[in-house]
Amino acid sequence: MMLQTLMVKLAPDERQHEALRATLRAFNEACNFIAKVAFEAKCANKIQLAKELDGTLYYQVREKFKLSAQMAIRAIAKVVEAYKRDKTVQPMFRMDGAMVYDQRILSWKGLEYVSILTLDGRQKVLVRMGEYQRARMDRIRGQADLILRDGIFYLAVVVDAPEPSKLDPVGTLGVDLGIVNLAVDSDGEIHSGAKVDKVRGLVSKLRSDLQAAGTRSAKRHLKRLGWDEARFQRNVNHCISKNLVAKAKDTKRAIALEDLQGIRERATVRVRRSQRRRQNSWAFGQLRSFVEYKAALAGVPVVLVDPWNTSRTCPKCAFVAKENRVSQAEFKCESCGFAGLADHIAAVNIAARGNVSFPIVSRDCLSHVGQPPMQAPHFRVG
Repeated sequence: MMLQTLMVKLAPDERQHEALRATLRAFNEACNFIAKVAFEAKCANKIQLAKELDGTLYYQVREKFKLSAQMAIRAIAKVVEAYKRDKTVQPMFRMDGAMVYDQRILSWKGLEYVSILTLDGRQKVLVRMGEYQRARMDRIRGQADLILRDGIFYLAVVVDAPEPSKLDPVGTLGVDLGIVNLAVDSDGEIHSGAKVDKVRGLVSKLRSDLQAAGTRSAKRHLKRLGWDEARFQRNVNHCISKNLVAKAKDTKRAIALEDLQGIRERATVRVRRSQRRRQNSWAFGQLRSFVEYKAALAGVPVVLVDPWNTSRTCPKCAFVAKENRVSQAEFKCESCGFAGLADHIAAVNIAARGNVSFPIVSRDCLSHVGQPPMQAPHFRVG
């Protein structure tokens, strides 16, 4: 059994919206107050922390911020979780940061309403959800995060997602990740980064103009721009990961991905200064996590392989040389003359390394190499 997070949109009226916002603000103000105490006391235990200030911290939080008993407990828990991650700094919380709700302060009224506790008492708030969420709401784990994003409230709901039996792979689909091409698989399908680069270039210029303006309106626009760029990036990664997992499942193959741990550090050393922002600004980790959780839901095994020299190794004769990589896009073996798209060659080598973990192979990885690569027909950006 694995856990899945569903985003459910709330549709409060004006009064309810203000009550939710005031509650969120008070909760995070309380978190900052508790964080100061935790940092000064060097305490990362929520039971001990509740007893700080001569046993009055819990009551001070309730009195000062008008929180209910359970809200105060959730605030202390949130601070402790943040402080444990890095005890060298005092945690700081945004006024619109997420607030954790459990069964004592949130309950569902069918699939149409949710009863949620605020500083102004219980509010019965209308819920908007699609068929995908409705089909899974019978597996709610009970806890949910209240999130405010662009003036809209959401509940991030945790549900149980049964894992299907993993298929027995008859081969491996290798995936090479990059910047010019965001992903290229061992079948030769390309998810180009050209349109992504165009959008990001426009966003970068707009961001510079807004920063130069420095007005209140420009700052508000900058904040929205950040959310828009994150949503764009997330959507692209969802599209790519969905395509890769669907292909692997349909062809009964495992997925082999590059283990890109430390990629940003390597990029800083090897990439020209002018290219570092471009190299560092794409969420490879997010794309990998999307592939992994979608693959888990589909029963597709995933293996991580060492990417070292995958774009410099000839898949035909196994000759390895820096000179095999003629350019960013081209590969030509110095030994046997075998040539092809460099990213495709890398993906084929990644698939071969993945086959060590899944040795039952009936597909010929070289069957597509050297042939014109195919573009992903579903992929639309911008």
